[in-house]
Amino acid sequence: MDIDAAIQSCLDTKHISEAWVLELCAKAREVFDDEMNVHVVPAPVTVVGDIHGQVHDLLEMLKIGGYPPDTNYLFLGDFVDRGYYSVETITLLLLYKVKYPNRVTLLRGNHESRQITQVYGFYDECMRKYGSSVVWTEFTDTFDHIPLTAVIEKSFFCTHGGLSPSLETIDHIRQLDRHKEVPHDGPMCDLMWSDPDDETQEWGVSPRGAGYIFGAEVSEKFLQTNGLKLIARAHQLVQEGYKWSHDQRVITVWGAPNYCYRCGNQAAFMEISEHLESTLVQYEPAPRRGEAQLVRASPEYFL
Repeated sequence: MDIDAAIQSCLDTKHISEAWVLELCAKAREVFDDEMNVHVVPAPVTVVGDIHGQVHDLLEMLKIGGYPPDTNYLFLGDFVDRGYYSVETITLLLLYKVKYPNRVTLLRGNHESRQITQVYGFYDECMRKYGSSVVWTEFTDTFDHIPLTAVIEKSFFCTHGGLSPSLETIDHIRQLDRHKEVPHDGPMCDLMWSDPDDETQEWGVSPRGAGYIFGAEVSEKFLQTNGLKLIARAHQLVQEGYKWSHDQRVITVWGAPNYCYRCGNQAAFMEISEHLESTLVQYEPAPRRGEAQLVRASPEYFL
């Protein structure tokens, strides 16, 4: 595989050959296996939320935020499904991870799953673009190796979804076996499915049917117990691209503008400086020829 040629193909929104995908996934698994469940990330770094196969908007974000290795990135998961270019999106991110392993961090989201991707588009896209399930199998096998969480400079805890009543400390997360399909329940599931809630103080039943909703008391206790300052997560569509919760102890960032090409939302990423100062940068969808203009609408409930 010519990694630079493969990156250029993805930047041109073209998928690479099956042979290159197999080679890429094998290398990516090796890189991920060198990382712990709680990956330690230095600052400065830019934190990015759900992308969901919207590769043109990912490229727009890179134009604004900078390309690796000039900018360090931490992606919070949900790279695939919903959008039309999940193959190109996950391929590009894995290519950057393999080429710049210390400058690009990927975390697993609830959509990095065999079951979910068979329902929400990634499996069908792989079949359409490659003519078989081989590539989908390689990608989903690779998902089993992706770290679950990250900590930036002993200050910012990063995960896709949220917290778990089974995981009071960072050490508890380190002890999980992540090399498997995302379970339907339990602590690994909670990290990818849970949501903060400003109306709840402690734990509540999640309307998603997986994970929990957790309140401000839970966030405060987790941060105090582990000597941290902030929880950064994604997982929820927010109209302005970001949303503070729990007295600014929790930040949600969302990386898919005009989600599903019809929700009318902005996206945002969070830049964390070497002095641990955070800046939120909002952006609009990338212009695409031949597609309808952005229409603001009330979003439906999405996973």
